[in-house]
Amino acid sequence: MTAIERSFLFVPGTRPERFAKACDSGADAVIIDLEDAVSPADKAGARAAVANWLTPERRVVLRINGVDTAWFQDDCALARLPGVAAIMLPKAERLEDIAAVRAAGAAGVLPLIETAAGYDNAKVLARAGGVQRLVFGSIDFQLDLGITGEEDELLAFRSGLVLASRLAQLPAPVDGVSTAIDDAASVAADAARARRLGFGAKLCIHPKQVAVVNAAFRPTPEEVRWAERILEAARAAGGAAVSVDGKMVDRPVILKAQGIVDEAKARS
Repeated sequence: MTAIERSFLFVPGTRPERFAKACDSGADAVIIDLEDAVSPADKAGARAAVANWLTPERRVVLRINGVDTAWFQDDCALARLPGVAAIMLPKAERLEDIAAVRAAGAAGVLPLIETAAGYDNAKVLARAGGVQRLVFGSIDFQLDLGITGEEDELLAFRSGLVLASRLAQLPAPVDGVSTAIDDAASVAADAARARRLGFGAKLCIHPKQVAVVNAAFRPTPEEVRWAERILEAARAAGGAAVSVDGKMVDRPVILKAQGIVDEAKARS
């Protein structure tokens, strides 16, 4: 995992031959999936494959099975192994869920907000010890609430997770997956929308999506040029009021510009 994670790439726990490839894909973080991508008959085999592959040199996230499943405890036993940077907990809803994962030895927890109960408790979960970031499981969330759209239909809920993260002083949350694999424009549009709403990263289901997502969460050249003009004008004004492109530049604008420049340098 990198210092600034923009892309989180899933890889099935049943495909150990893909683990290293996923780590080399350019994704900022790799999630080895023991939940949705693994059938009940293959749970034990996937768990053994992950335990055999894990290494301190390549830190990954493990998405385990939920607290109400028969596989939860055995999955949690992997949390202490070298190379496990964090545990992604599906359908996180209660503080006890987070506490159970932490008690198993998880270095950090990424709660997946996938249900009405999880969303309703998001502000509490965000403040739980060991929580690194909130993650929006948008597809399961739509299923739980009977929502059939991905755009305006989820706007309030996405904004709610951004707010909960900010109030808990967490990094910006991670948006859900885009199901389009061969449609880069669609993935880019989804990621751009997430960034506009205040998300800082996105889940990926295929290596083809990684570069598109990384680019979407990086300041564009136009944004960087605008920010540099703002900062130069502010320096030249020496604290006096100034306008750039016919618009007044005040402290919030200067701080926004500085943030863009700092982010561009950090991601270069």
